[in-house]
Amino acid sequence: MSTRPAPELSSSSKRHHFHWTKKIGTEDDDDDEIPPPTAAKPSAIPTLKHSASSITRDESNARFGGGGIPTPRKKLPAVAVARLRSVLSSFNRNRFGSSSSGLGPRVVGTLFGSRKGHVHFAFQKDPTSPPAFLIELATPISGLVKEMASGLVRIALECDKKQASSAGNSSSAVRLLEEQSWRAYCNGKKCGFAGRKECGAKEWKLLNALEPISMGAGVMPSYGEGERTEIMYMRAKFERIVGSRDSEAFYMLNPDSNGAPELSIYLLRV
Repeated sequence: MSTRPAPELSSSSKRHHFHWTKKIGTEDDDDDEIPPPTAAKPSAIPTLKHSASSITRDESNARFGGGGIPTPRKKLPAVAVARLRSVLSSFNRNRFGSSSSGLGPRVVGTLFGSRKGHVHFAFQKDPTSPPAFLIELATPISGLVKEMASGLVRIALECDKKQASSAGNSSSAVRLLEEQSWRAYCNGKKCGFAGRKECGAKEWKLLNALEPISMGAGVMPSYGEGERTEIMYMRAKFERIVGSRDSEAFYMLNPDSNGAPELSIYLLRV
């Protein structure tokens, strides 16, 4: 039986259908085909690795500013923020006197006085701490209660800045809560003067009796100089806002007042 030679495929059909055979075959075809692998091909692998590493170095240089060693930029913002916070906290303590007064953004405010006596205000860090600010107004407490029953009450206390002394120290060296004398205004009307007081045994006894009360108002009996008197009081949480060395504000936090404080106290040095 005679053998018939197999028909040869055109070079274009071989490239189209059996192109993968040219990469591993050993037959000689047209000149435009991909040349067979040579012994130099394995050397291309380290060349690719070298190029990839060079690309990585180029990206690193572009990312970190041209240096071969990347700088720890991610740690710098955290360190900067920590230092900034420490500086600001120390600045606020030195500026606003939070370390000396002991008062924070939320304080306990107590208004009290005998039924026929004057109004006393005391601000404490918490019910067990000594009052950082205790002041007596010339206004009768009965008159203040009537004002509060009619609506919102705004009390402004003003003191004067003293001129600079020969040593160059001004009155701003005295903290605002340590001023001794004030002018008092209630809803824009002048109501006499007010003076800072030290917490004595009588005041301590009253504040200790009100320690379990976090918010509320009422009347409690008291004995003074051999006779029984009635002490009117009101206690609530206050929000303390410090504007500057010469201005502070205390806003009473009342959940039943629809966001409007019933009592606000402003301290101003003018």
